[in-house]
Amino acid sequence: YAATRAEARTLNVRLIPEEPLKNACAPRMTVAENIAFRTFDVDGNGKPVSWISAGAIKSFSARLVEQFKVKTASLSSPIASLSGGNVQRAVLARELTGEVDLLIVSNPCFGLDFSAVAEIRARIMKARNAGAAVLLMSEDLDELLELSDRILVMSDGALVYETPIAQASVQTIGEHMAGHH
Repeated sequence: YAATRAEARTLNVRLIPEEPLKNACAPRMTVAENIAFRTFDVDGNGKPVSWISAGAIKSFSARLVEQFKVKTASLSSPIASLSGGNVQRAVLARELTGEVDLLIVSNPCFGLDFSAVAEIRARIMKARNAGAAVLLMSEDLDELLELSDRILVMSDGALVYETPIAQASVQTIGEHMAGHH
């Protein structure tokens, strides 16, 4: 099964994949175009539009670039010209704008600098606190312990361990992650 764009939109499901430049962007398209992927073909009420407005895309993207602190030379720059943290911020801006019921996130901070990590983790927590269910997949124990309410460990395709965060033990989680269960 693969969800369609329409199903994800209707169900308010958002995805922030690992390696967002490779898996969530069109690298040669502009920052503005990449930010507008989710909404370029609908109006403010979610109704389909018959004419795509470059001006609307630019103003929408400019607002999100400012709100999510995306550092870019220009909205017209290729998204591939941004640092990893700023690509991740741009994807977060796109995915966290509007109503979100389910946010699926995979290794959101892998390879990013400290300031980007803090901002991205804060945005994920803000979505959770606003009512979104967050499914976080990560190999970073510190990230899991900081962002999770509950931890489930999969190994060899099976669920092998589950614990509420209040009872989480780094050693036990690590052992299960390493396949020692």
